[in-house]
Amino acid sequence: MDLSTLLSESQALTAHLAPTDIPSIHLGLEQIEAQSRRLVSRQAAAPGDTGKASYLLAQAQVDTGTLANNIAALNTATTFAPLQPLHDTDVAGFLRHAHEQSIISTIEEGRRETLLEFKRVLDERVRRDWEARKRRIFEELGERTTLLALEDRKRTPGQGNARLREGDVDKLQARMMAYDSTIASLNTSRLAGVAYPLIRNLMEHSDPASMTYQTYQFLASIVNESPQLLSAEHFAAQVPGSSSAERKYARAYLGEPDAVEAVRLRAQIAEGAQRSLEAQYWDVITRTIAARPQQAALGGDPSVAAHVKAYLNVKFYSQGSWEERLELISGQPLWAKLFYLIRTGHLEECLQEALAHEKAIMVKERNFVTYLKSWISSSTRKLPRSERNLLQAAYNSHILHSPTTDPFKLALFKVIGKLDPARRAVPLVTSTTEDWLWFQLAMLDEEENGGLRALSEVLLGYGERHFEGTTKGKKGMWARVLLICGQFERAVAALYENPDLQVDSVHFAIALAYYGLLRVPSKAESSDVDILSTTSSGQPALNFALLISRYIRQFIRIEPQVALQYVYCICLSSDQGAIGKEQVEIAWELTRRVILMAETGGGWVDLVGGYRADGSRFTGVIERDLKLLKLDSNPNDFAEHILKRAARQSEREKRINEAIRLYHLAGEHETVVECLARALGDQISVPVGGGDEGEELANTAKEVLSHYERTNRASGKARDAVVKLVRIRDARVAKEQGLPDKALEIMESTGIFPAENDNSLINKKAQQLRDYDEVIIRNLQIFLPLQMDILVELRNRRRAIMDATTQHAVKSLVDKALALQKFATNIKYSMSPDVHTYLSRSVVDLMN
Repeated sequence: MDLSTLLSESQALTAHLAPTDIPSIHLGLEQIEAQSRRLVSRQAAAPGDTGKASYLLAQAQVDTGTLANNIAALNTATTFAPLQPLHDTDVAGFLRHAHEQSIISTIEEGRRETLLEFKRVLDERVRRDWEARKRRIFEELGERTTLLALEDRKRTPGQGNARLREGDVDKLQARMMAYDSTIASLNTSRLAGVAYPLIRNLMEHSDPASMTYQTYQFLASIVNESPQLLSAEHFAAQVPGSSSAERKYARAYLGEPDAVEAVRLRAQIAEGAQRSLEAQYWDVITRTIAARPQQAALGGDPSVAAHVKAYLNVKFYSQGSWEERLELISGQPLWAKLFYLIRTGHLEECLQEALAHEKAIMVKERNFVTYLKSWISSSTRKLPRSERNLLQAAYNSHILHSPTTDPFKLALFKVIGKLDPARRAVPLVTSTTEDWLWFQLAMLDEEENGGLRALSEVLLGYGERHFEGTTKGKKGMWARVLLICGQFERAVAALYENPDLQVDSVHFAIALAYYGLLRVPSKAESSDVDILSTTSSGQPALNFALLISRYIRQFIRIEPQVALQYVYCICLSSDQGAIGKEQVEIAWELTRRVILMAETGGGWVDLVGGYRADGSRFTGVIERDLKLLKLDSNPNDFAEHILKRAARQSEREKRINEAIRLYHLAGEHETVVECLARALGDQISVPVGGGDEGEELANTAKEVLSHYERTNRASGKARDAVVKLVRIRDARVAKEQGLPDKALEIMESTGIFPAENDNSLINKKAQQLRDYDEVIIRNLQIFLPLQMDILVELRNRRRAIMDATTQHAVKSLVDKALALQKFATNIKYSMSPDVHTYLSRSVVDLMN
């Protein structure tokens, strides 16, 4: 398409527009350019602001003239040229300049990459923190995705959170209920003062193929828990206090980190984790051989060495040849065989295998068998310094830097001599996470290089993503890594971050607290949102009480006794000084919450006890478990810290019936009748006597009065007020049921109002008001209209009957009404004018 065609088409675009008076302009490109330049030249110059700008900058100590000259003299062509001219023959100068430029470029590139990485990490951290905070807020609001699905664990499965499949809810509910029985058994053993294999029992309720089960195995190995579950007979036969494992490691774990017992504990943690990794790998070997029997070629030899050899056949032997990096001795990869015997914890078998091929080994490494024997015979798995120095020399001279060194030979030298711990990986040897972790633990030495604490810092530096990545099957691996290196609080927090593992995280925390391996923060250092915090000394701490409270709130109303079993576990940390005292107080607070929440479900009597029909008292669950709440030292502590405070809370929440019963159980009899009087006074003005709640309150009041009259307790104005208020309520109910005669009889039985139109009697009744409880005085403006309404209703019923008896009864009603009006006049300052007006109008109606 040429320019003329474009022109014609562009003109056609505006052909439909109405013609205007503006003439068309036909100019070529050169003419347009010339006209534009001419317009620019005619444009007046902009006002001279240069002077003003220079003046303003000068006030800020900016010399604009000098800067302008420097910029004008800047020659960008020589930016990367050497400061001093280089001659063509100055090779050293050229190389030095090139080296400097390379360093500058590297620094700049590193700075840029660091900045980009910082921004990426910051964005990732902000995103993760926001997601975590949002999730925790949703938890507090009750919108959890897993545990809240079980808010009513006795409903038909599937009525919980719709986001969970019915099968998932059933499985989680079954596991929670199984865990419940284990925690109850734990507390029973604590009361008896005997050891309880908690971790082994928790394992029984986990899938053996799951990451949770394996993590329980690690913890059981770390604390040296017996692998055998106790039978009921064995459990009952234990001597109390003879073998209790409760808080076994608390002193070492929570004390000074450099103390001898703390160092010994860290060594035990590493050894226990190492043993578990070894047992786990032996299981891998046996399963691998069973899966590929032909390639393994195990034969009829059942020995450990034969199994390892069969495993090597599967892993490194293919198409008639061994892996090229393996060194063959006596026709087999002996270094690898010895390594895997150590890797699976079969040290004696490793030594026997080495002795069987000692001559062949001596050809390669003359003193290796001697070093191996010395290492295995050592209880601390350490060589004497002289032997270690010789091993180190051999390692440095011809093993470390040799490209043909068998990697398993290198690994053996490193493990036996604990050599070069900073070089943490060996190709072909540490190919999996478990292998790598075992290798780190095998080279640990608490006396050198920081031991387990240094390893913890390294692992924390790697972070969760390094071990779990995005693979779903590895969820929980980070928690296991933290457990292995003794970061127990962080391990529980890592489990809790995974919604599928939150139930397990609670029970891991209980197991750790039972053995004394859990540090809890003080109230000042804890958060109401995050379960993990840091103490003033920089150590991690887990808000164990918050974890328990979040867990039990799902079933606290339906199964309060189960909730209590978990609350008892909070007191496991009571031995942490001032922090322990805070934990006990939190447990008491949660106990009161369980009682108050259980009241609405009707199960609280089983918790706190009560009185039988004959007046005898029976104890509840809490009183039988006072030792677990640290309330067994003083017989009054239960009433003071649990019952009275729970009663006051119930009273504040207007749950009067529960408050009265709790006060009664606490022995606060005067408070019971005072509370009854206040509650009855408040309900007098409610229609129909307060409904079912009012009926229940009245029945409670009658029961209490009957009991107190028999036992002669709480006599005084408050009890008299309760008697009068109950009668007045009954009178009101009778009136509303259409029984005014009965209502009048009940009202007169209270003795508050004058029954005759006798001025001396009226004045006497008014004077007696000073002896009544304040609640009676306050409600007179309700009682008097009620009495008058009863009289009016009776008069209306007799209005149509004019016999002598009826006329006498009507005259009596009028006298009672006049007496009531005079009585109200004598106490007019206690009531509003509306009451007097209403009484006066009612008297007039009666007399007509």
